[in-house]
Amino acid sequence: MFGRGAKHSHYCLVLMAAALAVLLSVSSNLLAQEIRKPLVARESTPPDLAGVVEPENRMRPIVQRFMADSRDLMRIYEIPASSERIERLTQFYTDWKAALQKLDFESFNVDARIDYILLSTKLDYELFQLQNDKKKLDAALPLLPFAEPVINLMESRRRFEPLDPKTAAEKVDGIAKLIEEKQQELEQAKEAEELEVSLGTAMTATMTARELGKTLSDWFSYYNGYDPMFTWWVETPFADASAALEGYTAWLEETFETGEDTERPVVGIPAGREFLVTELEAAFIPYTPEEIIAIGEAEYAWCINEFKRASNELGYGDDWLKALEYVKTLHVEPGEPPKAVSDMAFEAVKFLRDNDLITVDQLAVDTWNLEMMSLERQKFNPFFTGGADIHVSFPTDEMDHDGKLMSMRGNNKPFARATVHHELIPGHHLQFFSWQRNNSHRSWIFGTPFWTEGWALHWEMLLWDLDFPQTPENRIGMLFWRIHRAARIIFSFKFHLGLMTAQECIDMLIEGVGHEPATAEAEVRRSFESHYNPIYQAAYMIGGLQFRAMHRELVDSGKMTNREFHDAVIRTNVMPVEIVRAALTNQLLPRDFKSVWKFYGEVEVPPAK
Repeated sequence: MFGRGAKHSHYCLVLMAAALAVLLSVSSNLLAQEIRKPLVARESTPPDLAGVVEPENRMRPIVQRFMADSRDLMRIYEIPASSERIERLTQFYTDWKAALQKLDFESFNVDARIDYILLSTKLDYELFQLQNDKKKLDAALPLLPFAEPVINLMESRRRFEPLDPKTAAEKVDGIAKLIEEKQQELEQAKEAEELEVSLGTAMTATMTARELGKTLSDWFSYYNGYDPMFTWWVETPFADASAALEGYTAWLEETFETGEDTERPVVGIPAGREFLVTELEAAFIPYTPEEIIAIGEAEYAWCINEFKRASNELGYGDDWLKALEYVKTLHVEPGEPPKAVSDMAFEAVKFLRDNDLITVDQLAVDTWNLEMMSLERQKFNPFFTGGADIHVSFPTDEMDHDGKLMSMRGNNKPFARATVHHELIPGHHLQFFSWQRNNSHRSWIFGTPFWTEGWALHWEMLLWDLDFPQTPENRIGMLFWRIHRAARIIFSFKFHLGLMTAQECIDMLIEGVGHEPATAEAEVRRSFESHYNPIYQAAYMIGGLQFRAMHRELVDSGKMTNREFHDAVIRTNVMPVEIVRAALTNQLLPRDFKSVWKFYGEVEVPPAK
């Protein structure tokens, strides 16, 4: 029991806590009013157009022409499984390579040479991808005997060839029969335990079957109702073929476990070393896959040391996972995330402006929005995502009790404080805002996650250096994401090299990073079952380290201020980071330029166990 004095002291503490909460609320409201003022309270601020004027670039209209040509081709040749599409695009990219060779490269300035090299690299990369796609399709086509008839129907329509409804009905009726025969054949092989199909081939077949179902439906819709004889002849065969195709796709998903089922174990297809090497070369990364893993492991070790330092400050000794568990309890209550996220966003903007780190256009501050993430999306994206809008992960009423607790713990305030500036300003929202206004001819065609995610990760590192996370709780929040990105390098590259299973990746995130089981599984599922490039998850930390090395070279040396550096980088638009460095250092790159920038120094790879 409390004595009278104890009660009085307790009452005083409650009053002080309440007063502090009021002061913090008032402070955050004042900050919001300062950063995003209502129109009636705002002074007129005409846009600064001085930085919009770009130097002459003779390659810019050529890049724009290529974008227009390729978009038109993609719009017409839209069936991924079509051999005609692969042949036509191969011819297109080859012709463009020949055309580029005829240009007077030696007369180009820095910007024009950059765009030339980027476009040439893009053409080589697309040709490689087409051949890779062809290999996958060739392996899957024996499971898809109906593919050619479906594709022929659509491509005949695209060529405006006359259609005989009776003949079309016969062809569509034949599709249903082909599906039935193939499924019976595969079921018999399965019963005899003779069904040997790799997971990669099964996943390609499932995805292609799903796409062909849409292709057949689009073909039917084109004629249906506009040609009475077509509807009379084809409606019933189409319904039968469509149902058979839908059923066969479901059978493939169930048989080979390739469907989008978040209740089953995570599956994925290792890309292999050759694919990783090609992707790194296309991104101008001069390290081997093994060296990339070693970089990830070095960054992981740095994070562990910093975790222990913060953990000791909180009284948990070197048991940083216990300190992390404490930080996870510091979450807002249901209904509070929008206010908390907006406060964090405005806090980051104020810090950037107070420290003169980058130009933050007021229009960028005024034009982001916030949406709450659905339950289904959270199964693949357990944390915030962003851009023009920030999508916030937090429990929905559909979740069970444990799921709600894990979602709140996984999106606690210290974690979210680091996530918000990654997703909004100075991260992805400011990126996309700038890309639409500076060198916009590059924003679609030369995209790379090493720039997109690396930029946001660079800011996490820089804000750490500038003491943005002043408390040990907030440092742990930032460290969680930093070790998370280091772990992404390790588990994603090891998985694609065949050195780790998907379950081992999940275990690593739980035991070595501190993830909740649900968020760990969602993270790995997102990495290997979504349409992410195999190197995407490594690009956060590796891209951030590239920007960090460039920042040391140009800002720490005194050659540029923080604001000059960041304004110059973001105005180059998205491209490999080594090419950004060439632009900022005014390098006249040679036509046959290859990546040489060892931004992390020489990396020693430990001997294989």
